[in-house]
Amino acid sequence: MLKMLQIRKFNKLPTVSAFRHYASSKSGDDLIPKNVINSPVVTHQPNGPIIDNKPYKIALKAGKIYSWCMCGQSKSQPLCDGTHKYVPFKIKERPVRFQVEKDGEYWICMCRQTKHRPFCDGTHKEKHIQEKNVRFF
Repeated sequence: MLKMLQIRKFNKLPTVSAFRHYASSKSGDDLIPKNVINSPVVTHQPNGPIIDNKPYKIALKAGKIYSWCMCGQSKSQPLCDGTHKYVPFKIKERPVRFQVEKDGEYWICMCRQTKHRPFCDGTHKEKHIQEKNVRFF
C-alpha cells in the first residue's frame, strides 16, 4: 500500500483548474471541508515542515478517523505512519486527527501552513512557500 500511495502522488498532480474553487468566493472558507473532530490539537499545534508546495488529492471515507502527519517524516504522506514515535528522532510534532462528513476526494495540505487543518486552503500559493526548497517524500 505504501508504494501505491507514493505512485498515486505523482500520477495526480493538481492542475490550475483544480484550485479554481478557492477563488469562487470572497474568502473560500465556505468551500473548504470541515474536520468533524473538534480538538485543541487541530488549532493549537504549531505548523509542521513544508513537505511540498502543492496539495495532495486523496480519497477519504466518512466516519473513519485519519491522522495527518505534522512531523514530515512519514513514509505514507500525507497520512501519519507513526514515525514520530521513534525516540531517537526526538520529534515534537504530533499528527492531527480528522474525519470527513462524506465519502469523496479531498485536497490535503502538504505545505502544513493551512488554517483549515488538514485541508488545503490555498496558503501554498504564497510567495514564501513557493520559493521554499521542499523535500519531496
